Amino acid sequence: MSHILDRPAWSALRTAHATLAEGSELALRYPPSIVPFAAPADDTAESLEALQSLPAADEIMALVEAVPLPLPQGLAIVSEGKLVQMIAERPYEQIFDSRIEPLTEADATEMLALATLTKPGPFTLRAQSLGTFWGVKIDGRLIAMAGQRMRQPGFTELSGLCTHPDFQGRGLGTLLFRFVAGEISARDETVYLHAYATNTSAISLYNAMGFRSRSEMNLRVVVPRRPA
Repeated sequence: MSHILDRPAWSALRTAHATLAEGSELALRYPPSIVPFAAPADDTAESLEALQSLPAADEIMALVEAVPLPLPQGLAIVSEGKLVQMIAERPYEQIFDSRIEPLTEADATEMLALATLTKPGPFTLRAQSLGTFWGVKIDGRLIAMAGQRMRQPGFTELSGLCTHPDFQGRGLGTLLFRFVAGEISARDETVYLHAYATNTSAISLYNAMGFRSRSEMNLRVVVPRRPA
């Protein structure tokens, strides 16, 4: 029996993020202005056809699944890789730190700039549509942040964790990690995250912070195939 996190985008768009879903019962995606994740309902020809009809000619989609479904002929792979999906082995306590503040739409441009610099994963100006983000600022400048991305019943993904290179080594990433994990745990939800399989240092850090590897995940970034 498959786990609800084996196909995180599909399970999120069918449940907690249903109001954001675009598509049909055969294939769904997030609005591309928020995040590129998409998924078909299953591997039937009808679902795969529906998946390939979702993006416009200049749009990408990201498919993340434990067992990759067949790719429809109308989509071409731009890049692919392996992720490790990690899950918290215990709830996290809520913590308080006066340096941490909730981020708002007024911070969106600065959040995108920080994410573009540090590359924590797909990020857009509308990332806050998925969940709350928190950050640390110095002299009004955003230097570190973390937040929430995909959600399923009983689970929330911790994402967008990054610190400006000029301020690394001060423990801000660990602080925000524990803070966001505590906020998720306070809702009686389990924290999970994704890391590139090649990022062994991050995986070791997450292991030390109480996470275990739940599953290897397959990431494929695809675009509509150009006519020959």
